Amino acid sequence: MPVSTDIVGSWRRPGRVMRRLLDMGRREDRALMFLMLGCGLMFVGQWPLIAREEALMPDQGAPLQARLAITFFAWLMVWPIALYALGGLTHLVARLFGGRGSHYTARLALFWALLAASPAWLFYGMVAGFIGPGPAANGAGILWAVAFLTIWIICLREAEREPEAQTAT
Repeated sequence: MPVSTDIVGSWRRPGRVMRRLLDMGRREDRALMFLMLGCGLMFVGQWPLIAREEALMPDQGAPLQARLAITFFAWLMVWPIALYALGGLTHLVARLFGGRGSHYTARLALFWALLAASPAWLFYGMVAGFIGPGPAANGAGILWAVAFLTIWIICLREAEREPEAQTAT
């Protein structure tokens, strides 16, 4: 199925989408693609806010191109490494509670949750950029956080049901 269809499906039944992704077999390239696409969309979601800050306070801080470059570096170079570490850590924690998945399945759950929740992040970026800070931006941020955590927890629960022997292939 197309990624866009799976993203919409993850808002309704994230466990079912995660099961289908796991049944496709262990593909590290697919997991990395989900991670980089999710991080790329997080970067794009910050453009309106960065542009707003530049328009309202042009003489304070770094110029627009520098802010965009720093944000690009953070989202596409630093966050992927941190998220790989977080995915491994969540697997170790899940192992303490009887999880049977692997590091790969835990990473896939995290990376997929980031990508699946990206529409809410893009919405947050638009609200923060066009309306500015306040209750609307806070509400959109909470929407993203709840969506991300809900999808991640459900996907991780499904991923940790996965026996390690199946993911080794």
